[in-house]
Amino acid sequence: MDKYKHLRELMVETQILERGIRDKRVIEVMKKLPRHLFVPENIIDDAYDDRALPIGHGQTISQPYIVALMTELIELKGDEKVLEIGTGSGYQSAILAELAREVHTVERVLQLAEESRKRFERLGYKNIKVYIRDGTEGVPEEAPFDRIIITAATPEIPPPLVEQLKEGGIVVAPVGERYSQYMLKAIKKGNELERYYLIPVAFVPLIGKYGWKDES
Repeated sequence: MDKYKHLRELMVETQILERGIRDKRVIEVMKKLPRHLFVPENIIDDAYDDRALPIGHGQTISQPYIVALMTELIELKGDEKVLEIGTGSGYQSAILAELAREVHTVERVLQLAEESRKRFERLGYKNIKVYIRDGTEGVPEEAPFDRIIITAATPEIPPPLVEQLKEGGIVVAPVGERYSQYMLKAIKKGNELERYYLIPVAFVPLIGKYGWKDES
């Protein structure tokens, strides 16, 4: 475990602090959370590399910096109810669960959802609820949400998610074309989103009714 502790500290120092992440709570949780427990065993030694990694089913665990950036952008103070679209390995979900009151996370791939659910149980998370459904339709029965984070590329913020976001709430997502996007931070004002486009990114596509069609 000392090896992974060292790798986590190195990851935070060289990939996160040096790129300008300043939220102390985000920095501390990324130093603490064992990222290597969220990747397949055959690539466990790559867990802290400066890149996205495959987790099966055509999905990835995002680059550590991108996880830190998206988490910082939604400005968590500790009492928020968060909706995450795209559970994947569950790493981002666990980061959110450390920093918010409760996390509702949606995954369309059954096996990934079940694996993540087991990870959360093993790690003792009681404030994460996993849903297996079309993430573009959100979780209306639990709305409204203080924050929404979409961890897959979407052509636009799905209308149901805008509806499920509280007034003054923040949504962060990679928005654009299927293979290239910009990170968007948007704040709900009235029924509109005040938008701030940030860095170029490339995420796997968000598949669903209000996302991209499944081409597999």
